[in-house]
Amino acid sequence: MSRCSITGYFVQIGTTPVSWKTKKQDTVPYSSAEAEYRAMANATSKVVWLRNLLTCLGFSIPSSILHCDNQVALHIAANTVFHESIKHIEVDCHFVCKELVSGAIITCYTPTTEQIVDMFRKGLGQRQFH
Repeated sequence: MSRCSITGYFVQIGTTPVSWKTKKQDTVPYSSAEAEYRAMANATSKVVWLRNLLTCLGFSIPSSILHCDNQVALHIAANTVFHESIKHIEVDCHFVCKELVSGAIITCYTPTTEQIVDMFRKGLGQRQFH
């Protein structure tokens, strides 16, 4: 049995789905916050790539909102001082923080029950799926 977390992202422009992906993370996380933070870094990477593509095509893109249901991961993203406890995800931290500081992304807490990407990565009850 694998202890790797399932990561996923769902990118929309307005209300139109543009990109989505789910996969097992490559490493076993030390905590749920680490797993969520790695997912944030993965989603941020995709958003930055899409923003660059759309900019090359002549579109002006405002800040992108990155939804996350883990408040510890959001706190790590907002904190520019890195501590020993997050040393193993430091590269992801620098990348996400750089995009936050530049204004390319904005983080937002969204409860688990309202996460759209969860319909791709886990079995949901009928009410939550709808």
